[in-house]
Amino acid sequence: MRSLSSLCRSSWLSRTRREAPHSILFSNTLCTDNSDGVQSSRIKIFDRHFRRKQLDRAAWLMRSKDSFVDTVAENLLDRLEDCKKTFPTALCLGGSLEAVRRLLRGRGAIERLIMMSTSHDMVKLCRDAEHGVQSENIETSFMVGDEEFLPVKESSLDLVISCLGLHWTNDLPGAMIQSRLALKPDGLFLAAILGGETLKELRIACTVAQMEREGGISPRISPLAQVRDAGNLLTRAGFSLPGVDVDEFVVRYPSALDLVEHLRAMGETNALLQRNTILKRETALATAAIYDSMFAAEDGTIPATFQGSCQGSFILCQESQFEPLTRMCGLKP
Repeated sequence: MRSLSSLCRSSWLSRTRREAPHSILFSNTLCTDNSDGVQSSRIKIFDRHFRRKQLDRAAWLMRSKDSFVDTVAENLLDRLEDCKKTFPTALCLGGSLEAVRRLLRGRGAIERLIMMSTSHDMVKLCRDAEHGVQSENIETSFMVGDEEFLPVKESSLDLVISCLGLHWTNDLPGAMIQSRLALKPDGLFLAAILGGETLKELRIACTVAQMEREGGISPRISPLAQVRDAGNLLTRAGFSLPGVDVDEFVVRYPSALDLVEHLRAMGETNALLQRNTILKRETALATAAIYDSMFAAEDGTIPATFQGSCQGSFILCQESQFEPLTRMCGLKP
């Protein structure tokens, strides 16, 4: 599977049926900015190189079907059913590519789908899984690229989908702006990110354990954007008619160690640039014990909260082309 690295270096796009059209790509090299002057954020919070390694590992550990990831992907794709217009060309980003492709099931009338990840192994996983997807007459392509530097021309896409990926970017507004620039007029941007209340139980347990065992605290869990700011971010990026739907999922695990293993399989462990790479054994055991004592249920399982935000927005959208946004915002009539 590692042999994909050489393949991706020689060509950005690998097609399952025929060569990719080059009309939507900048070049065969990494883009450092776009024509609108969007550049990398000067403030570096996350280690993007380590993030790629996380996704490489997740590609090996990922479960065939993850109920939590599938639920987030299904909720995101459900927004496509609210739109009357079709989206012939779509770009899919994020760490949950395989779930999005498997659950798409013809929604959005997509004809050409480009799946992009920073991880070579994740791209390989998605390409191998493509053979097991029911035939939908979708021309599927695979690309290695970075959400912070989209290698896509302006006004070349009808739809951009990002599932559980954008919350790892150093410049979230900049990444949204690049997605907006890549969309055609009346294009749609859909994204699912994890919100600031995610893993609040683990944060508390880690803080208490570190104070007891080490006399201080260091960031063990990556910071996440507050979902109340999601609508403002979409507006700042230049999108019209932003809609934000916030869901809270509580997943139960046999122990804190099982939670950590699940986070590794999803590629959602700590990726802070200034993270402490050493975790003392006694601190880890104390964290698990405190987690159990503070939050365990009567049946012995522990809860983990995941706050998910589904965001949807058009650019220059006309009212005749979409259903009322009440359902997109989670306000079903």
